[in-house]
Amino acid sequence: MMDPFLVRAVAATAGLAIVAAPLGAVVVWSRMAYFGETIAEASLLGVALALAMNASVTAGVLAAALAAAALIVFLSRQPSVPLDSVLGLMHYGTLAAGIVATSALGGPPVDLMGYLFGDVLAVTGTDLAMIFGGGAFVLAAVWHLWEPLLRLAVHDELAAAEGVSPERVRGLFVVLLAVVIAFAVKIAGILLAVAFLVVPVAAARPWSSSPERMVGLATVVGLASSLAGLWLSFRCDVPAGPAIVLVMSVLAGVSLAVK
Repeated sequence: MMDPFLVRAVAATAGLAIVAAPLGAVVVWSRMAYFGETIAEASLLGVALALAMNASVTAGVLAAALAAAALIVFLSRQPSVPLDSVLGLMHYGTLAAGIVATSALGGPPVDLMGYLFGDVLAVTGTDLAMIFGGGAFVLAAVWHLWEPLLRLAVHDELAAAEGVSPERVRGLFVVLLAVVIAFAVKIAGILLAVAFLVVPVAAARPWSSSPERMVGLATVVGLASSLAGLWLSFRCDVPAGPAIVLVMSVLAGVSLAVK
């Protein structure tokens, strides 16, 4: 019989793999991986805020991720600086600010490694409730937005001509992306969170003949990688989050090489 902490780890990674697959497909189609990385880096400020206020770290990370997403959407509307430059500015600026903020906190030293690379074995029952509750909301929202997201991924102007509001749909998607990244940070850490979105989709893409098939295969890859990564972590005494991402990366490499 598995220990309770291991059961919670399996449940958390499985839930994240299921929720991340459809969002990851849109991220890959729309080339938004750097977008997701920027939101993930900003979440370290949420960690510092939560520790300073003695609040839930997961809630702090979620708040910071949503704030970063809103700021990116706002700054993307200005014409002076290209979006990739804005993302670069926020990417490095928020990471540096988060490191400085956590280092300046009073009390015991902050374990930055745990936040940068995750600690899925420390997932609590409250974290699980947030992952599954938030995940159900995200999946329902993605189901509602699926057709507009596909149309925008194919062609912005054609989608707009068909009645899709690009700003509204992308804004909602960015909010959903921030929620999933906040959950992924707990499992894979700030530096590897976006891997849960991108890598399974990269493994599934060569074998997919439709968007829905890609999402299904990405879900299978994510689930298999989560179980194999946790087993590798348990047997070899290595960090669980990086072990899961390593398995995902190996599967993606084999998929691309074979196809």
